[in-house]
Parts: sequence; structure tokens; C-alpha cells
Amino acid sequence: MGMSSKSLKSLLVAVFSVFSLVFFNTSNAQPGTDTSAVQAPAAEKKGFNASEVIFGHVLDAHEFHFLSYKDGSGKEHSIAIPLPVILYSPQKGWSFFMASAFEEGEVDGYKLDGNKIVATDPSVKVYDLSLTRNVVQMILALTLLVWIMISIANKYKKNPGKAPSGMQNAMEVVITFVRDEVAVPNVGKKAPKYMPYFLTIFFFILINNVIGLVPGTANVTGNIAFTLVFSLISFIVILISTNGHYWMHIVNPPVPGFVKPIMVLVEVLGIFTKPFALMIRLFANMLAGHIIIICLISLIFIFGALNAGVGWGFSPISIGFSVFIYFIEILVAFIQAFIFTNLTAVFIGQAMEGSHDDHGEPHEDTVMI
Repeated sequence: MGMSSKSLKSLLVAVFSVFSLVFFNTSNAQPGTDTSAVQAPAAEKKGFNASEVIFGHVLDAHEFHFLSYKDGSGKEHSIAIPLPVILYSPQKGWSFFMASAFEEGEVDGYKLDGNKIVATDPSVKVYDLSLTRNVVQMILALTLLVWIMISIANKYKKNPGKAPSGMQNAMEVVITFVRDEVAVPNVGKKAPKYMPYFLTIFFFILINNVIGLVPGTANVTGNIAFTLVFSLISFIVILISTNGHYWMHIVNPPVPGFVKPIMVLVEVLGIFTKPFALMIRLFANMLAGHIIIICLISLIFIFGALNAGVGWGFSPISIGFSVFIYFIEILVAFIQAFIFTNLTAVFIGQAMEGSHDDHGEPHEDTVMI
């Protein structure tokens, strides 16, 4: 476990070193600086905007965008799947149309400002209830999760007592792992009661993590709103699991009297820092990996804008690092699903813990990145 922890920490340092180097190069290689302005005529076309590409990928949007290209006349076209736009305004009522309609400009008095839909008339208030790509992808992930679990449950019903096979066999290994390595060590004899919740958050986060690695899809788990809601749900479950011993330890910690006021404040803050840690850990890890990959790919176009030969020469290096980080992200997709589930189990175990005798075995240290 010690060697594994050191290896993961070393890997994390290396990844963030590359991340810092990439951002330094990106900020200094952007076209539009004084040097490039001297070399290029004023009428030259707009150069590659790395920040626009990065934020366009990691933020929510009203379409699944795969790529853009220019035809012979220089007109830019996009290959994307537009999503439904649903708007409500107290002044104008409901509006329904596809996001692709914004390609022609304003639609029904609304326009697209970046990834946000706003009214052309500032006095008009608009409520955006559209199905964005984050929402659509979460629905798809939920549908996939329900389909997998129902299929496996039906196989158990049809073949009672028989050895599992195929997907059923693969899922049984994961379910057993969550039970034996997450639920039982942290929750003890009450593990069966919490297994449905642990399995739901583990598989839902894992599915969204894996889907988010497909080019053109949404990075749902890298969205702070998603991790916030999941953390709030875990926070509620943790509070429901508390007992009298837990609250007495907070309001009357076993420390000398003159230290009690400080410790009470620390313990109260600890109640809220636990879900906050869950939220930030998942969000930061999943967002950082996507940004690093896009930055590495963007360097090809940044250097190519300066000199075509340099851009082509740097391409193998950029692609090699991108593939390396991509494989790390596949590993991180599984690790982060496990860490979120395991930390939730740890916090629940602490909340219901009257004494260490309530659990069959002591808590084990967890490798976290």
C-alpha cells in the first residue's frame, strides 16, 4: 500500500508539472501579441484561440460538438448534434426550437452569448430549461446504469444457483469489491443496508467518467454542479446515519475545558468540510485531466500558427503526451469513482460509530489522489 501511495503521488506531481508547463507555453504562444502583430498584416484571419477551445470543451453547451472544418470558400461548418432549447419568459411565454437555429443568428428574440442564451431585449427575463449536453448525458448514463442492473438481476432470476457469465460475471466482481473493500470495513454489520446507495454512486460516477473520455461528449463529473448535488446527497445520508454519541462528541468533545470552545467550532466545521471535500476532489481531478489533454493538443495549433514546420515537428510529442495522459485518465475514472464511494462510506461509518466494537474490523488507510 505504501509503494502504491508513493507511485500515485509521484504520478500526480508529474501530471501537474506538465499541466503547469502547458499553460505557461499556451499563455506565451498565443497569436495577437506584439511580436506576431508586427509579422502579420492587420487583415490576417483570427488565429487559434486555445482558451476558447478548452472552455468550449469542459463547460456545458447546447450541442454535442465533434469537429469543425472549412469548405473551399472558407466558410466554417461544424459536425455536431444540436439539442432542444426550452425557454420561458414572463413577457414572451414559452419558446421551443433546436440549438442549431442559432447558426442563423437571433431566434424568437433570443441569442447565444457564448454557451448562455440571453434575450436581445435586456428588459426581457428568460429562464433556460433546455436539455444541455450535461443533462442529456446524465440521462443516458442513468438509462445505461438501469439497463445493466436490470439485465443482471433478470439473469440471476432466470438462472438461480448457476455460475454467472458475461456481463453478469464482470459486474459481480465489482459489486463484491465494493461490498468487501468499501461497505464492510467502514459500515460493518449495517453494510447491506447501505450497499444500494454505495453501488449507485460508484457505478453512476464511473459510467459518467468513462463516457466523458469519448471525444465530443460532456465532462459531467468535471462540472461543479454535478459534484455539488452528489455531495449534498451524501451529506444528507451522513446526517441521517448519525447517533447520539456522534453529536455528543461534537458538542462535548473529550478535551480539557479551556480547549472545548475551539474544538466545538472545529467539529462543527468538520460536519460541512466532509461533503465539501467530496465535491472538490471529484470535480478537480476529472476537470484537470481533460484540460491537460486539450492543452497538449492545442500546442500543435499554437506552434503551427507561428511556423508550420514547428507545428508538424511538435505533433508527435504532443500526441504522445496526450495518449499517455489519456490512459491515466482511464485509470483515474475508476479511482475517483472508488474514492468518492469509499470516503462516503468512511464518513457514514464515523457518523454511526458509537465505539470501534460496532465494526467488525478497523478502518484501513485509503490511497487517495
